[in-house]
Amino acid sequence: MSKIGVLGGTFDPIHDGHLALGQAACDLLKLDRVLFVPAARPPHKVNDRVTDAAIRCEMVQLAIAGNPHFELSRAELDRPGLSYTIDTLRDLAATAEPGKPHELYLILSVESLLGFHEWEDPTAILDLARVAALPRPGTPTPDRAWLTRHFPGREDRFLYLDGFHLSHASRELRALAARGRSLRYLVPGAVADYIKKTGLYLDRPELVLKRPIEPDDIPVDPAT
Repeated sequence: MSKIGVLGGTFDPIHDGHLALGQAACDLLKLDRVLFVPAARPPHKVNDRVTDAAIRCEMVQLAIAGNPHFELSRAELDRPGLSYTIDTLRDLAATAEPGKPHELYLILSVESLLGFHEWEDPTAILDLARVAALPRPGTPTPDRAWLTRHFPGREDRFLYLDGFHLSHASRELRALAARGRSLRYLVPGAVADYIKKTGLYLDRPELVLKRPIEPDDIPVDPAT
């Protein structure tokens, strides 16, 4: 039986918070591997401009290189239609050997958990995987009463990670890059170099916020 963490997201761009979240889950849950799953067509961003999937996939590959526990999954990139987590988990569960099911953990930020009950078929997700969420200061962490209200009898399918707090969110990093600011020390070095070399986000004036964003201003949102 393999213990596998599933960390999905737009990864536009992938940043150090994503990697730290994956490593924390790997260490605390003693996972065999963590799959980074870029969404091809995020259902909650159908009206947003999202960087081409091939570019986001390349940035993920650059970011996780060198970590033997991290793997890129193209499950949602190669599957047509909108990217739903339940479909990804079903595909992954089907790869297990007969009689040796995978032990799956869906890794989320607490922000994503707060909207989890509105996801596509969340009950079926809980049948396939436990949810491991990262709390953070300033964002309410759902208590057992919240879990009972939305998922009665399934409260034990949720657990919380702890151990780090990073000031990163992809939307603010895009804003910095759109202004020509370096993302070094905010994203892996290879990803920072890629963004600088390709000029990614520089043609996106709509990303520039009304005032400059400094690193201390950026809230943590590892799953953004």
